[in-house]
Amino acid sequence: MPEPHTHSYDAIVVGTGPGGATVARQLTRRGWRVLVLEQGSAAPLTGTVGQMASMAAVPGKGMFIQRDASLLVQGVTAGGSSAINFATAAAPPAELFAAYGIDLAPALSHLRAELPIGPLPDSLIGPMASRIMQGARTAGFDWQKLDKMIRPSVCRSGCWRCAYGCPFGAKWTARDFLDEAIRGGATMLDQAWVKRALIEDGRAVGVEFVREGVVQEARARVVVLAGGGVGSPRLLHNSGLAPRTSGFFSDPVIAVMGTVDDIDGGAEVPMAAGVRFDADGISLADMTLPAPMYQGFTLQAGRVDRLFAHRHTLSIMVKVRDEIGGAIGLKWASKPLHANDRLKLDRGVEMAREVLRGAGAPHVFHSRHFAAHPGGSVRIGEGVDSDLKAGAANLYVCDASVIPRPWGLPPTLTLLCLGVRLGEHLAAQ
Repeated sequence: MPEPHTHSYDAIVVGTGPGGATVARQLTRRGWRVLVLEQGSAAPLTGTVGQMASMAAVPGKGMFIQRDASLLVQGVTAGGSSAINFATAAAPPAELFAAYGIDLAPALSHLRAELPIGPLPDSLIGPMASRIMQGARTAGFDWQKLDKMIRPSVCRSGCWRCAYGCPFGAKWTARDFLDEAIRGGATMLDQAWVKRALIEDGRAVGVEFVREGVVQEARARVVVLAGGGVGSPRLLHNSGLAPRTSGFFSDPVIAVMGTVDDIDGGAEVPMAAGVRFDADGISLADMTLPAPMYQGFTLQAGRVDRLFAHRHTLSIMVKVRDEIGGAIGLKWASKPLHANDRLKLDRGVEMAREVLRGAGAPHVFHSRHFAAHPGGSVRIGEGVDSDLKAGAANLYVCDASVIPRPWGLPPTLTLLCLGVRLGEHLAAQ
């Protein structure tokens, strides 16, 4: 048996993405002794391709190659995927959660007052995003600025590091709440791989984890799993509380690209503006990416002739609300597209082509689909109840895995709302 950890806590939070970091912050604010365990590194963000790859391109951890050769990626680092996302703040759909007796409006109101949430000023809208907006409106789309979680006074015009991990502090990430929790007294251990929750007499009493090659135990009266859409179902299975595999959604994305001759750019905030068709489950937005990522897409599409056209290429993200399916296993994850998912992607690609035609961009091509929002694998109403309790007393889940239905939206702001709600619920008890 492993030697017990030398300390016990009021709560253990496993994972530091938006849900986990928020719960940790809420509880430390109430004076709880909190241990936070993170599988990835807490090293400062440097905005380099090498660090980004170490967080999101590690096979079996941050990246999964699916059966159709597409990619599923997630951020394994302090702050989770918020460290490398595009900082888009989509509000949670109230009706979706109201169906389970969950009101996120109070938490959302609080967070909007506290965090840098709003559309970018015109000075931070790059030339490519502006041209795409013009093309979209020419094509008849109601293309509007999107709410971002970016501090405009700090953000640098012409920067390209959102997707690599902003080193300037301009982009809000869950590391902000994590740092506040640590300042409030939380104990943080990074590079700690949690194997399972410890269950005794139907109650969670702690976790078993590995750090620096040593198997340890830590004890607490409350355990919150926030390992993400892939990590949390695995932890529940290893704890004897969930089946070996879990279906999920992944929000498939295709990048549609076209070249223009009169723009020399390629370095700007992605997803500055776009349009949503919620009834159809399709979203479009500008998506200017760093050159290495763009070149990966061109090679994937077999368009070697476009390999060095990054600075002149407009890119549009097509994202769809996919159906629950596929499986998350103990060492793998795969989510093949349903026929309806493919129809949505095809329709979205045609919309993007209309936008690019309106922007005067020929040489249009698109990538293979990829995905970066795994969720719905421990759904509210099935894997957890409306208080996010999962299978044992004092055990909770707070991450994208609990989202009850596919939705095709960036989940960060919703997970922050769930984290505030869960933290207040626990503190009230």
